[in-house]
Amino acid sequence: KKSDKVLVACSGGKDSTTILYILNRLGYKPKAITVDALIGNYTKKNRENIEEFCKDNNIKLHAISFRKEFGYSLCYIRSVLTQKGINMTSCAICGVLRRYLLNKYARELKATKIVTGHNLNDEAQGVMMNLLKNNLEILSRQGPISGTTKNKMFVPRIKPLYFIFEEEVIKYSKLMKFPVKYGACPCRAGVYRCLINDELLKYEKNNTKVHKKIIDWFLSTKNLLKTETKEKQEYCSVCKEPSKKEQCMTCQILSNIKSKNK
Repeated sequence: KKSDKVLVACSGGKDSTTILYILNRLGYKPKAITVDALIGNYTKKNRENIEEFCKDNNIKLHAISFRKEFGYSLCYIRSVLTQKGINMTSCAICGVLRRYLLNKYARELKATKIVTGHNLNDEAQGVMMNLLKNNLEILSRQGPISGTTKNKMFVPRIKPLYFIFEEEVIKYSKLMKFPVKYGACPCRAGVYRCLINDELLKYEKNNTKVHKKIIDWFLSTKNLLKTETKEKQEYCSVCKEPSKKEQCMTCQILSNIKSKNK
């Protein structure tokens, strides 16, 4: 709604820059937030791009970083966890910590909606990943509006590009000459999402719009998944943020890092 206080999570890439531009043009008066995971020149350039874009479009940008918030870069965190035998991919770690920070700062900034730039291809990949891993509870929380429960500590996340193909976003962002760096994050190579993406792209060569068909199927069964997987909301005993376990994943990760450094 136009009355919503919209906070757009911006990586500096094509998707988040595109939706930030569109929401601003439509009069939603969005603010932007970017989380720097400190992945060398990749995130440095992305941050510079989103800073340039927000300055040119008179959009307030809030910039935070893993090092400022947690004391470490993403690569360092993964290295320490690996040494301790905890095999989490960079994407998994980044996702946990990024979502934690976005929700925390969204509340502090009194935002009523967090907007992300996930497109249809991204969401189709997510559906297949959780389906093949039998992660029905996680699958039930996916959709144009994330989550299945309402909680005053949890700011709803919405995905306006949910039905837009990635190819369309690429064409639009190039047409508008947005200052974005194209290409995947260097830490993403070989992760499960990339493997799923590669297979779907191969399959789509002979089966057009397979991504859309996956999303159509998912949305037709989403209500059933909600009834079959009841999400219980608790609070982390350490940070008091929303968590389904006694200790949230962010606090578990940080606890493992700190114990290594003692």
